[in-house]
Amino acid sequence: MTPSILRIATRKSALALWQAEHVATGLRAAHPDLTVELVPMTTRGDEILDKPLATIGGKGLFLKELEVAMLEGRADLAVHSLKDVPSELEPGFALPAILPRADAADAFISNDYADLKALPLGARVGTSSLRRQAQLRAVRPDLTLLDLRGNVGTRLSKLDAGHYDAILLACAGLERLGLSGRIRGRLAAPDWLPAPGQAAIAIEARSDQPAVLKLLSALDDAETRLAVTAERAMNQALGGSCTVPVGAWCVVTERGLHLRGLVGDAASGRLLHAEAGSDSDQAEALGRQVADALFAQGAAAFLGHH
Repeated sequence: MTPSILRIATRKSALALWQAEHVATGLRAAHPDLTVELVPMTTRGDEILDKPLATIGGKGLFLKELEVAMLEGRADLAVHSLKDVPSELEPGFALPAILPRADAADAFISNDYADLKALPLGARVGTSSLRRQAQLRAVRPDLTLLDLRGNVGTRLSKLDAGHYDAILLACAGLERLGLSGRIRGRLAAPDWLPAPGQAAIAIEARSDQPAVLKLLSALDDAETRLAVTAERAMNQALGGSCTVPVGAWCVVTERGLHLRGLVGDAASGRLLHAEAGSDSDQAEALGRQVADALFAQGAAAFLGHH
């Protein structure tokens, strides 16, 4: 039986709601007879704003309640920023669609300074991402790096209130919220690597619901899926979580895939880089190959594998 109604579990932040609406619009266009509804929910990750994500359980905090809603039949799918989705899903769940990727760069945002180079000695930069911190330390070891949590609006208002000289956010999130005017500069590959899967939206559903999975798969973008599969395979091989500074960027061309990977130390700014290419059907193997190259350079010490 093909369902006539699909309910999307979503967080209540402006960005999460935008992403859920974006998916709802795509589903209605692909299946004109389908009714799509949003089921907004608050997650633990949204409630605990006074501690760094890494210390309270990582990215998975945003998924848990949405997955419970699907298991209990209160929702049929959930919409996530793919970079928040752990490399291994909980048993019983699948990602039937990964949407075309937006701008995967990080955004440099400041009211007073044009770019990283222009920041004065010891300037205060806000970001909670260890990946961003490691890359900042590598280029500007003098900067004072400060924690920054909350949704996009909260983070921008903290900058505007003068708590920081600059902050780093994802370009994609700002663009989706109509805030691209705040972006002073893009920190982009190959010099600066995003999080694995950054700027891609993923749809999660129960793997035991074939009719639902089939409806959702209409929104899948094959090229984005290839790229993020390589990035996520690398992250998984490294044992990556949001407590580890890992960057990845895979490019898909006619000739195949090219993956760049990075492991960093947020305290010292030491970065390890590796890259490799493969045929398009070898995305997971490519990810493992780049992870192995990083391990060969001593990545285990950065990742806390003793």
